[in-house]
Amino acid sequence: MSGYDRAITVFSPDGHLFQVEYALEAVRKGTTTVGVRGKDCVILAVEKRATPKLQDPRTIRKILTVDNDIALAFAGLNADARVLVDKTRIECQSYRLNVEDNPTVDYVARFIARTQQKYTHRGGVRPFGISTLLGGFNTDGVPELYQTDPAGTYYAWKATAIGKNSKSVVDFLEKKYVEDLAEDAALRLALKGLLEVTEASGKNIEVVIVRKSGLHWMKEDELDPLLKELDDTAEKITKLKETK
Repeated sequence: MSGYDRAITVFSPDGHLFQVEYALEAVRKGTTTVGVRGKDCVILAVEKRATPKLQDPRTIRKILTVDNDIALAFAGLNADARVLVDKTRIECQSYRLNVEDNPTVDYVARFIARTQQKYTHRGGVRPFGISTLLGGFNTDGVPELYQTDPAGTYYAWKATAIGKNSKSVVDFLEKKYVEDLAEDAALRLALKGLLEVTEASGKNIEVVIVRKSGLHWMKEDELDPLLKELDDTAEKITKLKETK
């Protein structure tokens, strides 16, 4: 591996681009992010890390608005996300100016993936250390969920997770997901998946519901009763004690 991890433009003899793989490692250390596609909505839920007492929590966002009806959640480096989202917002405005229509979520996903890929084959730059989940609607008004990664690839998903402990969440989603989920069922599935790896509290979970009418940011007082209802940590501990 000696020397092959220093330049972004050089493949190792066994076909690896180590800088891209290191960027993927930065994503795996990021906060857990879950996306679930429902029948007429997309749910994005993110684990929020505790903020210092004197810090304004409004300045720490893990879910960002890209366009009027498209939301982006990310895992990885906050600064990289800010730069990439700013580029994407400008592209959305340019699309609207030229085409006189709202950009679809698949167009935005392709743009983000294309931008991330550009930063994997040019000297003097490094890959973006983030993966994103995008929720929005296509031209037929059907909800869609897309994922992009630092390599510049993008995929459409029914439900998925990125960030720390994402494999555990994806395993849970694979077992529980069913087609054409109603909004409430999709929301509960996303929260339940997040609760597999994080504590149940409205203070450390951020949720956005992407609807045709726009984005709905769930408040703490909306989340707390739902999280208390869904949290079965006490039951798991009791079962473990019984098995012992």
